[in-house]
Amino acid sequence: MIASKSTKAWPDSPPALTAGIFDVDGVLLASPHERAWREALQGFADPENFTSAMYQAHVAGKPRLSGALAALEALGVPDAGRQAAVYAERKQKRLEELIEAGTVMAFPDALRLVRALHTLGWPMAVASSSRNANQMMRVIRLDSGQSLLDAFGVNVCGRDLREGKPNPAIFLLAAEELGIEPEHCFVVEDAPAGIEAARAGGMTALGVARRGDAALLWAAGANLVVTSLDEIAINELADQRLCLRPN
Repeated sequence: MIASKSTKAWPDSPPALTAGIFDVDGVLLASPHERAWREALQGFADPENFTSAMYQAHVAGKPRLSGALAALEALGVPDAGRQAAVYAERKQKRLEELIEAGTVMAFPDALRLVRALHTLGWPMAVASSSRNANQMMRVIRLDSGQSLLDAFGVNVCGRDLREGKPNPAIFLLAAEELGIEPEHCFVVEDAPAGIEAARAGGMTALGVARRGDAALLWAAGANLVVTSLDEIAINELADQRLCLRPN
């Protein structure tokens, strides 16, 4: 299903696109980040209050410590600043347990888009704040036998940066290492903070609303929002345009 569309975010003359930058959690992988955050909350607040909507609005796309602080503050936990580091450590431990248990899955539509861009010869980068992204992508195998991580020419996941999303630093670093000007890159993101980062970096932002949260992505400034990456017209990408596939 195509997310409700808006044309307000498009410039009059969209720039030619020649490279793609992908977030990981929620875009390429159904990873257990949200579950780990929720389950690690025991003792700080009621885990049942850590909803998917709260995760998307306050935590997704942020570095670990920033995400922990944002979650505790959103839940009204007293002295959140002092407790955030402990919560972040607990979440990381639980995440590693879930990864080890084989809970990481790739989204088939994302793999199809990566394969299509590879066939077109587009440079691609992967850019996540998560320090676990590399480990998770290595366990996903493509038809070629490569790991998903090997499909990207540039990998800036988990790099030490002064600020996380919505600061555009991670996407600007990806564009720099691709050797492509930011205005010729499109970013695939599922989190409002990531959409804001892409736009702040002067890039085209493609939102993928897998959780029924298209409105949040539009509000963050997405140029286009879809519910599946299969909705993207590959033949238009060949002509350097980001458009929906005809119905």
